[in-house]
Amino acid sequence: MHLQVDNVSKTFGAGRSSKLVLDGINFTVKAGEFVALVGSSGSGKSTIMRLVAGLDRPTAGEILVNGVPVRAPGSDRGMVFQKYSLYPWLSAAKNVAFGMKLQGRSERDIRERTAYFLEVVGLADAGRRMPRELSGGMQQRVAIARALAAEPQMLLLDEPFGALDIQIRESMQEFLHQLWQRTGLTALLITHDLEEALLLANQVYILAPRPGRIVRSVTVDLEPSPMAHLRVSRPFLELREELAQYLRSFDSAMVA
Repeated sequence: MHLQVDNVSKTFGAGRSSKLVLDGINFTVKAGEFVALVGSSGSGKSTIMRLVAGLDRPTAGEILVNGVPVRAPGSDRGMVFQKYSLYPWLSAAKNVAFGMKLQGRSERDIRERTAYFLEVVGLADAGRRMPRELSGGMQQRVAIARALAAEPQMLLLDEPFGALDIQIRESMQEFLHQLWQRTGLTALLITHDLEEALLLANQVYILAPRPGRIVRSVTVDLEPSPMAHLRVSRPFLELREELAQYLRSFDSAMVA
């Protein structure tokens, strides 16, 4: 899958009350890439995700998936939200199966794929449990399994770990990174957490706020190592601090 965001702008409202939220956004996501957009509040991260998902339309510019303009949501893009958005009356397995049933798959195919993706996310023994019986991290794993089971060409991750406490968030970041390495999935992540973006993505775009615009592109090319080691390595810490200072310069300019 190839995603191209081509000179996209978005304005809300009209006339004097209009507000430019995104201004000339350009980036691509190629098959097998993990791309992150990182920025503070007001940088338009969620608006970009809604446009890519087909939940809204750009005011100017175009978003293309494999050369075809995005006009609506599609099964080629699987969404994982900050809120787990599981159906509370369905078991973990039935939540994973839900999208496949809408696709009209056979019962045998649904059973096999449900079992497979629950195993992929490390919840092979939790299929019969209800969402209320699962921790926040486990619920988010179910949400990821549900998205993957529908065979999207790209996973769209809308601050997926923002509602989790720090220990669970770190374990979920490790899980997602391993999943990407193992499956070769294509992913687009939006986050306000610079460290998370640098840990997970191989390409990071820095957004400045009001209006949202890409001000820097960073290829993350650090020595492969376990995530716990990478977090405290000198090259990672130096890159994180350099980019943190860069982001703070825009925040200071907004206050001034």
